[in-house]
Amino acid sequence: MKSILNRADDISRRRFVQGAASTFLGVGMLPATEALLSGSAFAAGEKASTARQIATAKRVIYLYMSGGMTHLDTFDVKPGAETQGPTQAIKTSADGVQISEYLPRLAKHMHHAAIVNSLNSKTGAHQQANYLMHTSYEMRGTIKHPGMGAWMLKFLGKDNQTLPSNVVIGGASRHPGAGFFESRFGPVMIGDPTKGLQNVKANLPEEDFSYRLGLSQKLGEKFREQYGRKDVRAYTAMYDDAVKLMESPDLEAFDIRKEPEEVRKQYGDDRFGQGCLLARRLVESGVRFVEVGLGGWDTHQANFVRAPERCDILDRGISALIADLEKRGLLSDTLIVVASEFGRTPRINQNVGRDHYPKAFSGLLVGGGIVGGQKYGKTDETGENVIENPVDPADFNATIGYALGLPLNQVLYSPSKRPFTVAQNGRPLTELFA
Repeated sequence: MKSILNRADDISRRRFVQGAASTFLGVGMLPATEALLSGSAFAAGEKASTARQIATAKRVIYLYMSGGMTHLDTFDVKPGAETQGPTQAIKTSADGVQISEYLPRLAKHMHHAAIVNSLNSKTGAHQQANYLMHTSYEMRGTIKHPGMGAWMLKFLGKDNQTLPSNVVIGGASRHPGAGFFESRFGPVMIGDPTKGLQNVKANLPEEDFSYRLGLSQKLGEKFREQYGRKDVRAYTAMYDDAVKLMESPDLEAFDIRKEPEEVRKQYGDDRFGQGCLLARRLVESGVRFVEVGLGGWDTHQANFVRAPERCDILDRGISALIADLEKRGLLSDTLIVVASEFGRTPRINQNVGRDHYPKAFSGLLVGGGIVGGQKYGKTDETGENVIENPVDPADFNATIGYALGLPLNQVLYSPSKRPFTVAQNGRPLTELFA
């Protein structure tokens, strides 16, 4: 048996456990269930011993604008420039800070936010740029790097010991997940926020389920004792955590139907808005890192039709989220991040669209210790070139890590014994904090 287990690859072992779960427990594997392991399976001594700065944020809500959000039509408007097109700038609640007219609700909350207008990279392809933005590392065929949520969970562990601490809502197809970390640090993927976390209830009466669970544990006891390999222990802990989740009242955090209809309407009747609402419920219940995706920003054609539509969805969702977190006393220690893989060309193409443009793009940081009402970095008068305080994706991610108090210089090794840090030695923008 030991030789068979040793020869089996990860997929084979996973299928074996899936079959065992179905046979003995009457349940299937939860989507990305391995990501639920970071509580009881968090090995002693894995937390970083390196001293780190005091955290200003306890949790992150990461809003990812998939496709390449146009910076000139959102957070880097250039009134009067030939590259601006018809998009107008409007005043905000922060003195001297203007944003696009397509974000009127968010304009009322900019005193909580810092705009980073000087993001830039050399990566203009979607998949590679998405990967770089999430991991701080260039995509390689020989290794997969962890996303920021995985780094956070690796270093800080869980807050709520029952719920998963790393969740992605929508837009998960290109997510790097746990990278070279153990799969338990990866995110639980949720496609539709209105349906919450699926397949978390047993298909058996409680008495039958308990009997099968006990039988499964008894049958596997000698095997676990004899073959106490790391992956065997991980699967054991996975089922322990899965059962805890199934029986926990905290599972209601995934059910946005518990919210008043009025509140749900405030977030917008779309997956992104409802995803923002679910993110608020999750962080309120102790989930540390939640990403919500909003696609459709690849505006090669009809930019001035499509960008306003995307902005309206973003505007409604993020504004309701900021107001809700502030009302509940959570904004000061929750960092909201708006990011995208690159910007769009300032020069408008023949299809009245904007093409891929990594040379200059924008991001947004709200709450979580950020001093609001400011802009960091600057592009030239046409929005084509960064001319002040350039920021690359590693710097941006290092800023998130800094807010969380992660040990940015702590070196961890991949299975191939290569050294890596949270944000590839990026420089955090400490100027944005008090």
